Amino acid sequence: MNIRGFVKQLNFWQLFRLAKILIQNPLFIYPTLQATRKTLVICDALYKKEHHRNGKANAFRHALWNIWICLAIFKRTNNKEKSTNWAKKITDLYEKLAPNSTIEKAMDLHNNKIGRQYFFNLSTTSEEEIVAFLKQNTQKAKRITDLKEISNHKNNLVYLLEE
Repeated sequence: MNIRGFVKQLNFWQLFRLAKILIQNPLFIYPTLQATRKTLVICDALYKKEHHRNGKANAFRHALWNIWICLAIFKRTNNKEKSTNWAKKITDLYEKLAPNSTIEKAMDLHNNKIGRQYFFNLSTTSEEEIVAFLKQNTQKAKRITDLKEISNHKNNLVYLLEE
């Protein structure tokens, strides 16, 4: 999730699509970037490079990323629905543009969704408590080996690789 590297690998139409979303919500750009950086700093500290693989650390990162984006936008809008809609829009687009396999995309989209679900109960919780809550739930994450298995874990984070 290197932002600069990600943007550099986009073609014209992908850049156009990203720009269109960002232009529609210019006040959300900076908080989204801050939330993204914050996510990476925390994940690097907790998991080193493991969060770039498809294990539990990756599930943690995707859920945390969505929580932080939701919280950052919620501070501006005081509207949970707008916050989660923005987080979904921006993280879904990221997954559509990222060069991942079908199962990796599905796993990431699922974990993004779980993060947004968690946000609804964590919007007034301290950052330390959010990280602790998410670490605890990451330990309960379910390993999947097939795309169809994701639908069996509607309330749990999922991962592909044992760490």
